[in-house]
Amino acid sequence: MKFICLFLCLVVSGTCQVFSQEDDSPKKETGNPFQTNPDLDQKIKQSIQFLISKQREKDGAITDRGNDTTMTALAIMAMAAVGNQPIHPNKEGVAMKKALDFVLQDGKQDDHGYFGNRDGGRMYGHGIITLMLSEMLGMGVDETQDKLLRKKCKMAIDLILRSQKVPKSPSHQGGWRYSPDARDADLSVTVWQLMSLRSAKNAGLDIPDQAISDAVKYLERSYHSRIVKKDGKNVPVKEKSGFAYQPGGHPEYTTTAAGLLAMQVCGEYASDSPFVKGAADWLKDNGPNTGRKFFYYGTYYYAQGMYQRGGEHAKEARQKVEKIMLGIRRPDGSWHGHGSEGSAGQVYSTSMAILALAVKYHYLPIYQR
Repeated sequence: MKFICLFLCLVVSGTCQVFSQEDDSPKKETGNPFQTNPDLDQKIKQSIQFLISKQREKDGAITDRGNDTTMTALAIMAMAAVGNQPIHPNKEGVAMKKALDFVLQDGKQDDHGYFGNRDGGRMYGHGIITLMLSEMLGMGVDETQDKLLRKKCKMAIDLILRSQKVPKSPSHQGGWRYSPDARDADLSVTVWQLMSLRSAKNAGLDIPDQAISDAVKYLERSYHSRIVKKDGKNVPVKEKSGFAYQPGGHPEYTTTAAGLLAMQVCGEYASDSPFVKGAADWLKDNGPNTGRKFFYYGTYYYAQGMYQRGGEHAKEARQKVEKIMLGIRRPDGSWHGHGSEGSAGQVYSTSMAILALAVKYHYLPIYQR
């Protein structure tokens, strides 16, 4: 699992909108006894207050362990995922506006549109920040901020598109890795860029269909199975399996959850994609537990990906995530990671935990079914 270690190393130290096929409006789940949970709602509100308590007064960054722009972007997404907006005149809205101003200020993005070098998170950080910006399009407090959001988001998206076109080996083509000029790819970096592209497309930016199609093909090659052609489509011989870090590798909880979410965000569903069906079934047998390495990182993808899958997969996953997350939540509303995730800080783990629990709210377009 070198990729998560590197992600946390890059993001912490700096050294080493999807819609239903039938209806694009947010929906409340029906027949789910976990839909209304006032206790959970209150706990999430307290956790949002914990994130706000980590905001620096001088510049609005929400961070506790460095890589300020990436961590602030994660915190903004967590706050937006439960219904907060920077235009709201309450405490949460004011904090979001200050945080967004921090990300948008001069010096965070270079002349090529890249956030990664200035922040230290490289393409991981760039993807996270770009996804946040694309999800926040149209949510600025005024026309000036909205224009700045769109400008910086477009520059960041253009860099992602250029980076994908860098020549790579056939098995890596369509993906991304640590730097914009990388000539290889991995699933972890790829998923952040792909979700940014899909979110930007949902928001009305001009994203070539081919870019998303090529990325989906890279994900398919990362599935742990021999692939054959059937009726003109790629089909895995081994149906119940998962996604690996790179093509030819073995499936892991984190990469399978990430691949599952990304495929569905791009319009691939279990009804017509054996990769999605097989990965969701694999995750039923290999679900979250606190003993897993990179638990928060994987469970964020697991919760959102299984929600997209729907049915019993979604219901079972949500019960597991809520039970586990509430069991390890600290009295002050924070979550703490272990090992490499522990060194990432409380803003990281708390933001990821909130995003994992936020499936019940359906506010961010990228996570809508």
